[in-house]
Amino acid sequence: MVSPDPAPARTSRTTRHLTVEDFEQSLKLGGEAFGVMPAGATPPTPAGSVAPGRHTWGTFEGDRLLARVVGREFHSWFGGARVATCGVAGVTVVAEHRGDGLLAPLLRELLVEAAGSGEVVSTLFPTAPGIYRGLGYEVVGAKDTVEIRTADLERVRRPERTTVRRATTADFDAVRHVYDTWAAAQNGPLTRSGPSFAADAEEFVDSFTGVTLAEEDGKVVGFASWDRGQGYDATSTIEVSDLLGLTADATRALWRVLGSFGAVTGHVHLETSGDDVARLVLPTAGWRLVESRSYMLRVLDVAGAFTARAFGIDADVTFAVAGDPLGMLDGDYRLVTAPAGGPTRCERVDAPDGVPTFTPQGLALAYAGAQGCGSLRLAGHLTGPDHHDATLDALLGGRRVHIRDYF
Repeated sequence: MVSPDPAPARTSRTTRHLTVEDFEQSLKLGGEAFGVMPAGATPPTPAGSVAPGRHTWGTFEGDRLLARVVGREFHSWFGGARVATCGVAGVTVVAEHRGDGLLAPLLRELLVEAAGSGEVVSTLFPTAPGIYRGLGYEVVGAKDTVEIRTADLERVRRPERTTVRRATTADFDAVRHVYDTWAAAQNGPLTRSGPSFAADAEEFVDSFTGVTLAEEDGKVVGFASWDRGQGYDATSTIEVSDLLGLTADATRALWRVLGSFGAVTGHVHLETSGDDVARLVLPTAGWRLVESRSYMLRVLDVAGAFTARAFGIDADVTFAVAGDPLGMLDGDYRLVTAPAGGPTRCERVDAPDGVPTFTPQGLALAYAGAQGCGSLRLAGHLTGPDHHDATLDALLGGRRVHIRDYF
């Protein structure tokens, strides 16, 4: 009788940072998940995989890469303050090992490292929100592409004292000021500073067919960055990456520039998010959603995330977080805020029983201002006494959730 061959021994799995030596495996795994790059696209390089501001973790079986996740160093605007953010990207698991439980421990390694480096929230664009919801993330907004008929833009009312001109490299700081002024009034936009964003004026201007400025009294109060695209008939589309005005007339002036293409293009595609006030000056209701990419958030450090913000009102609130699947957030916290200019303090405490208690997903929604306490209670994401609900809504509400940069 011939003895059966013994079962092959399972190779041990390890999780570690990826290095340039892992580039080819990482590139191949990325192509398997997200498809091959289109012709003419600039391929990534080994040096880029370990560039400043990027932290890539992988799980290996022996020398074979099974799963990968990339952390990007960003700052986001929340409550008028820059909040250190870990942007999660490039998440992929080899096809034969999906569902094997590789993602949660791999992502936890990345997020623990990020929290230790001072990044207090994490955000991502999910392909499958349910996966990340089970890890404490929740959908707080979306980055959208909308379509407007170019002919409708020709009907926007002409502003009386706003002028437009083409931007040059000398206008780079003025453009950044417009973006920062807009973004600081929202919750969620990236600050567009740091290694992931162009700091070179020439590189920025050359990235588009045109960057159009709106000016009032010699001051730049709005801009639109756009690509003309191909063709010159009703099927042609202008792609607009940003259209931001600090006044209603600035927004009108920028729309009218795009409307001037009405004879040679049929539509404008605008990258936008949430309830965009740029829509309020349009003469029609035409605003067709073309694409929507959900945006998720998770708090990594409760005390750090709240301390980073300025709230502008006097409050003293105790709350709890329970049920964090990654074991990073559970506990009781006391948040003490002050009027404008005053300090914010948030710290772990031992609270008595019976305090308002968030799930990690509920905390994400509240922190972003995406949902109020009443809605969170209806969804099961906030329990316990409601005597602090009005205060929490006043602290965290009032700013719309927006995101304009995909990563």
